[in-house]
Amino acid sequence: MPDQLTTITIGPDEGERVDLGGLGIVWKIEGAAAEGRFSVVHHPLAPRALAAPLHRHTREDEYSYVLTGTLGALLGDDVVTAEPGTWVFKPRNQWHTFWNAGDTPCEIIEIISPAGFENFFHELAEVYAGDGGPDLDRFADLCSRYGLEMNPDSVPGLCERFGLEHPLA
Repeated sequence: MPDQLTTITIGPDEGERVDLGGLGIVWKIEGAAAEGRFSVVHHPLAPRALAAPLHRHTREDEYSYVLTGTLGALLGDDVVTAEPGTWVFKPRNQWHTFWNAGDTPCEIIEIISPAGFENFFHELAEVYAGDGGPDLDRFADLCSRYGLEMNPDSVPGLCERFGLEHPLA
């Protein structure tokens, strides 16, 4: 552990970024910088974009803060809509998904605790690279390694139910 804390500032346009068909990922604070306690990822969401299939984390909790737009989320059996300034808590072992519930861009800050899951997004970008869409075998392996249970079959129903779009739909 360092003898003194290092001051870190991250500007609004700083951080590695990738777009996965409506879900943006901008890495703001990697877990190593927080000694593994947490990480922070910025997610810009295109209008009416479903961020992910229904899924649950077995190792980490997620706290989403809405910066702009309207975030929709399915948390267990509850559907919530969150406006700017609202926090949405997605505890480990809870089935959930989230999306942009509006016709304008939505942006959220996601705090992931403990850290480590931010690396899932680095690898996910590689799974989506190339022509022909994601490599589903690599995707399943990736989910397994990160203790993430994923239900890709949920995507068409979620898109129909909430009027959304997703690359797997």
